[in-house]
Amino acid sequence: MSKKTAGIHHITAIVGHPQENVDFYAGVLGLRLVKQTVNFDDPGTYHLYFGNEGGKPGTIITFFPWANARQGKIGDGQVGVTSYVVPKGAMDFWEQRLAKFGIPAAKMERFGEQYLEFDDPHGLHLEIVEREEGEKNTWQAGEIKPDVAIKGFGGATLLSVRPDETAQLLENVMGLQKVGQEGDFIRFQSSADIGNVIDLKLTTIGRGQMGVGTVHHIAWRAKDDEDQLEWQKYVADSGYGVTAVRDRNYFNAIYFKEHGEILFEIATDPPGFAHDESHETMGEKLMLPEQYETHRDQIERALIPFEVRELD
Repeated sequence: MSKKTAGIHHITAIVGHPQENVDFYAGVLGLRLVKQTVNFDDPGTYHLYFGNEGGKPGTIITFFPWANARQGKIGDGQVGVTSYVVPKGAMDFWEQRLAKFGIPAAKMERFGEQYLEFDDPHGLHLEIVEREEGEKNTWQAGEIKPDVAIKGFGGATLLSVRPDETAQLLENVMGLQKVGQEGDFIRFQSSADIGNVIDLKLTTIGRGQMGVGTVHHIAWRAKDDEDQLEWQKYVADSGYGVTAVRDRNYFNAIYFKEHGEILFEIATDPPGFAHDESHETMGEKLMLPEQYETHRDQIERALIPFEVRELD
């Protein structure tokens, strides 16, 4: 049996104060806060989801905000850079927008594409790239209109403790196609039109340390529950220790650490984010899984309040 993931489902990172997180991703980058809930394994911590208007797989970045937690170190065993894709012709807009908010940015080229590199307020490495592929994001925030809005993920750059083994996994287990090599990067691509380009760095830079400003895990797409169970068996048969299926309310998830020590998740596309609140009201209030609803008052008292603010 062989399988192929369509691409990235979501990326989850650790950040600092939730208001700073929301101001940046909703206020500056113009993403929609599609869900505010809690970490199902640690209900005293928010789990915030940002994406396109519908919160579709391939657009979702999620955060555990830990105010006053120690700063992490980006390094081997992590996603080093998260890439966002915007429509062709939008780069000048984003260069000006980041400058407007005092965010340092630099241009660089990789595999014939121009990237705009910058960091979020808590140290996560981000970049923007223009591509034709991917539907426009119809969510409007301030001066960000669909012709320049972030469509979703362009992809990610992986930093591995054992790059050769990670490359083997990406190609022979996850089913990505190797499409090129430039310097110390190999590029892989999946079949989706967004969240589909993975650049793997072939030289190590030293192990990362989990904390604020680092990616916790990268999640790959499974079509549905049946597909995910096939993935679970396939990953185990390929020599990786994989977890039982875990219900995350908006998708089901399995996890495994690949041999380069990056934590991978495989998440189902359905049911999505509108099954416990309407599409129109997604993200407006704290949603809790059934097991925590009786503790709502206690949980809300422990969480730091925030609001989605118009920054333009």
